[in-house]
Amino acid sequence: MMQAEEILKAFAPHRGNALVVSGRSSRHWAKISTLPNRDLALGDPAMGGHASFALGLALAQPNLKVVLFDSEGDLQMSMSVLSMVAEQKPKNFYHFVLDNECYATTGGQPVPNAKSIAYDALAKGCGYPSAYAYTNLESFQVNVKRIMDESGPVFVAMKIVPEIENVPIGQRTPRLTRTKDQAVADMRKELGINN
Repeated sequence: MMQAEEILKAFAPHRGNALVVSGRSSRHWAKISTLPNRDLALGDPAMGGHASFALGLALAQPNLKVVLFDSEGDLQMSMSVLSMVAEQKPKNFYHFVLDNECYATTGGQPVPNAKSIAYDALAKGCGYPSAYAYTNLESFQVNVKRIMDESGPVFVAMKIVPEIENVPIGQRTPRLTRTKDQAVADMRKELGINN
């Protein structure tokens, strides 16, 4: 298993000018990213919402790569997004799933059938042309450039160490440095979108 922060650091040099939806890894990505106006940290929307949002962004911006750092808990809440992505075939979509086998943000409850699910096989079965799985950082580091050079949609499942939080959500130190509205406004300005 890998640390989420290490995965993001390994990815960062291969980002280029991609738009990044950081999902539940936003607390780490905010410290690593050098292009914050191309990042969308949405915090905790309804579970399962990150992938659909990132797919919409990829379809709306077909000339820019869109990278999503999703979680397996989010993916399980909306598995149908895999078939939607496969059907739409966005060549600019890179779907990374950080799998810690639990719902870490709500206390560490186990994700159903966590140790047995092969998310890469699910994505491949739904029609993603490329799907990979990694359990160690070295293998990912060797392959991340090749993954980002591929035409999408690409799916990458990665086993990570859980970072379980037991402090009630309302009592946690805020992670986001901008509101969702401000992050969207900053990205719109960055991309020259006026309406």
